[in-house]
Amino acid sequence: MKAMTRLFTGLALVGAMGASVAWADQPGADWKVNKDQAEAALKGAGYTQITKIEADDGHWEGEGMKADGKQYEFKVDPHDGRIVKDELDN
Repeated sequence: MKAMTRLFTGLALVGAMGASVAWADQPGADWKVNKDQAEAALKGAGYTQITKIEADDGHWEGEGMKADGKQYEFKVDPHDGRIVKDELDN
C-alpha cells in the first residue's frame, strides 16, 4: 500500500511540475530585443534595479525600482525596445 501511495504522489508531483513549465511564456522567434537589451532600455529610462523581468503576453514585463526608491511595473516592446508601460506598483 505504501508503494502505491508513493507512486501516485510521485506522479502527481511530476505532473504538477510539467504543467507549470508548459504555461511559461517564451520570447517569440520574431523578437528583436532580448532580455539584456530590454534591461538596458529600462536603465536608460531611470530604473536603478530590475527585480523581475520575463517574457509574458507578447512583451518583456516585470518590476523594478527607480531612483525615487519606489517599485514600478513595466512592459517593454520586444520589437523596438520601447517602454509601453511604466507605472507605480500598487
